[in-house]
Amino acid sequence: MIKILQTKSGVTKFQVLIEIAAHQPNVKQKEIATKIGITPQAVSEYIKDLVNDGLIITEGRVRYRITKEGVEWVLENAIEMKKYALFVMEDIISHVSTWTAITTEEVKEGQQVYLKMEKGLLYVSRTENTGASGNVISDASVGEDVGVTSLQGLIDMENATITICKVPRVGRGGSRKVELERLKMLANSKPYIAAIGVEALIALRKVGIIPNVMFGTNESVIEAAYHGLSSLVVSVDEQVSLLLSRLETENLEYELVDLTVE
Repeated sequence: MIKILQTKSGVTKFQVLIEIAAHQPNVKQKEIATKIGITPQAVSEYIKDLVNDGLIITEGRVRYRITKEGVEWVLENAIEMKKYALFVMEDIISHVSTWTAITTEEVKEGQQVYLKMEKGLLYVSRTENTGASGNVISDASVGEDVGVTSLQGLIDMENATITICKVPRVGRGGSRKVELERLKMLANSKPYIAAIGVEALIALRKVGIIPNVMFGTNESVIEAAYHGLSSLVVSVDEQVSLLLSRLETENLEYELVDLTVE
């Protein structure tokens, strides 16, 4: 069990610190109290503890800022909670829930099927033994969606690779300063294409490619990786650092390619 989840005070401490980080430096204790369901006096006590622990610093009455140690503490616990949530979803809920898959063959209710992941989507087959199996809950024709229960075994997924292509902002040339032939070659090697910035979108259009996603790209690429789907992200240079930070937080491997033509 995650340490902060072992006590209610640990969870509340995390919540208070998150609210301070979101509203710093002017922290309204009454608003925090209302939002997380405790008294303003309790918020005040938690703030004192956070100051003593070095997770926030005070800049005078009702002015607080989260410290570097505080940020690290939040990230560490957030990552642990995410891992715990994935454990619950994958190892516990999967035993009692229904998974949605696409049929590659006609199936009948109650039949045992085998599951595999391809390009981020789950497929079932009656004949291709993949080591992961379950039972379908209804009849379904080829290409239909079908529910699968009683999942057993592990679904084999490819190791997703993420390539990030950096392109310049329009003030530095935009798509006119992009190495297009190399971009086309890289894009053709990935099944999932993402763009960050209009310059990135136009560069992809110039090589005849429409991206799968342009908004919410960072989270989309991460979710794709968790489903075994490799990605190419074409991004304006000033947005690259944020994406790299998210990938490192998720412990996902990536390669960075600068496509700027000097």
